[in-house]
Amino acid sequence: MKFTTNKSKFEIIISSMQPFLEKKDSSSITSHIYIEILNNSLIIKATDYEMGLEAKINDIINIEDGKATVNGSNLLNIIRRLKNDNIEFEVNNNNLLIKQNKSSFKLPMYDANEYPNFPSLNDLNDLDINTINLINSIKRITPAIDSNNPKFELNGALIDIKEDKINFVATDTRRLAVSHLGNMSNQPMQIIIPKKAIIEIQKLFFDQTQTSYDEVNLILSNDNYTFFTKLINGKFPDYARIIPTSLKHNFSLSKSLLVESIKLITSLKPNIKITFSATNILFESVDEDSEAKTQIDINLNIEETFYIAVNSKYLLDFLSSTSNENIKIGFNESNLPFYLEDDKFMTIIMPIILDK
Repeated sequence: MKFTTNKSKFEIIISSMQPFLEKKDSSSITSHIYIEILNNSLIIKATDYEMGLEAKINDIINIEDGKATVNGSNLLNIIRRLKNDNIEFEVNNNNLLIKQNKSSFKLPMYDANEYPNFPSLNDLNDLDINTINLINSIKRITPAIDSNNPKFELNGALIDIKEDKINFVATDTRRLAVSHLGNMSNQPMQIIIPKKAIIEIQKLFFDQTQTSYDEVNLILSNDNYTFFTKLINGKFPDYARIIPTSLKHNFSLSKSLLVESIKLITSLKPNIKITFSATNILFESVDEDSEAKTQIDINLNIEETFYIAVNSKYLLDFLSSTSNENIKIGFNESNLPFYLEDDKFMTIIMPIILDK
């Protein structure tokens, strides 16, 4: 195998491959990037078995067909230090030689024939959804995805396709986040995508992308990349029963005023108490060793005073994902879950229980 390519695009692709590599065991073939010259194109792959990425570069010269593997971390370290000029690659005696001007490097390879296969693109179901809408929907719910829950299905995001809409759902058991889009043509189904894959999808895809799936994998592809992730095989909780069917109090509030007040109070501790009364909203810290409070004067048209105590991070995660200046907030009683909504995005948050 032999080829020459410019540093710039090659470095971007090798950098994008890093999250897909096995980092703990450098002896594993999945710590290596797969490189192949085929049909006058350079094909680059990386996978940790759970998810993988393939990229293609067409602007290469001085080519000879073949394939190789090379440690992905070591390769990136070398490429980053080279000048923005052409780089030559060549396989010689089970090593990959890298040359630029008077600089040269030699990295050992593994048997490229033993590199893991990527899923087949045949016999997949297409998911008809606009890429920008997909990215925006999963971005909103990402903060609510759990990371190390023993119920492994909670360590991912649910895509729940119903007859009339598509729900994107995540929960860490302290909050439930739901974003939704209209469904025009997709058949009802549910898939659970791991959190790590959700994060990588947001980095890779912003233009029109083909999205496909089967019982095992989700695959996204465009002209530059093909990405796959194994799906979580489990049953997501019945999230619909958490969503309140009626609310005793429901009103609109300024997002900017909320953010300003919350950040002011949480300069000391993250947990806060918010008290709603007829003419104002009072924000207070709940730390026993210090005190912080601020107030917004506003006519809420409510007859009784009630409060919520909450980890402010949950509020700020929601507010940072909203697009409108005003958001809706709904309650039933103090010390009960409460509801936040903006356009096609809602979050239900479990409160911190305080003694009345």
